[in-house]
Amino acid sequence: MPIYVAVPTELTPEERRIALVPDVAGRLVKLGATVLIEKDFGQRAFFPDGAFKDVQIIDTASALYQQADIVLKVNPPTDAEIDQMKAGTIVIGFMSPHRYPERVAKMRDKQITSLAMELVPRISRAQSMDALSSQAAVAGYKAVLQAADLSNVFFPMLTTAAGTIRPAKVLVIGAGVAGLQAIATARRLGAIVEGYDVRSATKEQVQSLGAKFVDTGVKAEGVGGYARELTAEEKQQQQDVLAKHIAAANVVITTAAIPGRPSPKIITRAMVEAMAVGSVVVDLAAEGGGNCELCQSGQTIVHQGVTIHAPLNVPSQMPTHASEMYAKNLFNLLSLFVKNGQLEINWQDEIIAGCTLTHAGEIKHAPTRALVEGTKS
Repeated sequence: MPIYVAVPTELTPEERRIALVPDVAGRLVKLGATVLIEKDFGQRAFFPDGAFKDVQIIDTASALYQQADIVLKVNPPTDAEIDQMKAGTIVIGFMSPHRYPERVAKMRDKQITSLAMELVPRISRAQSMDALSSQAAVAGYKAVLQAADLSNVFFPMLTTAAGTIRPAKVLVIGAGVAGLQAIATARRLGAIVEGYDVRSATKEQVQSLGAKFVDTGVKAEGVGGYARELTAEEKQQQQDVLAKHIAAANVVITTAAIPGRPSPKIITRAMVEAMAVGSVVVDLAAEGGGNCELCQSGQTIVHQGVTIHAPLNVPSQMPTHASEMYAKNLFNLLSLFVKNGQLEINWQDEIIAGCTLTHAGEIKHAPTRALVEGTKS
């Protein structure tokens, strides 16, 4: 029996990314899979149906789901999509279980196996499957371009007949993948860049990109590459030092986000009010409520002359490359268990076990199980 890998149209109106691109479709065919795509599913990412070779184009989502063994998605499946899936279907994508616990319960009850890309373990062997990192790189790059567009000053130093224009000062808070990409991009545009992270191990990475590291004296290495929560004293120490650097910056870009948890509040109202009129804050942590106290997720506001931009789903704003990177992440995960046209799933594999959300009528991810089922084990 052939393995049918199906890709439906994303139903979220503002989502422009897709879960499959032509190159990856060809590689799936070489693995022995039969690839099904919903008609016109890739148009928003500028991939017409004609760009896909050796695939079957299905007119409707319902007909696609009837055949699908594996479904590839960007966003979590909706209730209607889950209803159309066969029992035993494997669905892979960002699942946002903390946001949609009822959908997790529905997939459990329908015997659907779901693999959550945000749960892929952050280990060396899984780097090529790390969709959080690939999409964060897009977001970090795009955030700087948005900041430059909103800024009232040039980023690079310019020597003109009217005199020399000094370069902009950019502060990037958070030195994960998004932050490091933001630092690199701001440097390419010629700005003077500072970077900050509570994880002291990031100092060398920030400096290697030509930026100055802001040392607050607070060190908060946590589990899985994320920072641990700060104590009240540490938060105050962090704010005291950062306030001076924020006040001196033309642009501040914040990237401190932890999937499934509220974003830590780093920039206070007082810090914003100490910034020069015309300054810009781009809050990439808006999905979790923002790093800035004044953040209004999905909106751009002006507070006492300071523009606070809080975009949502930034990777979707650059859909072609974001889709290419995400599709490769999916392919690398699929390669673990689609071989010679057959499913060969090793449930003991650290990567597969780590990102399995639901399987065989159970919620496998312990925090999500606690959220959906309470203390039930």
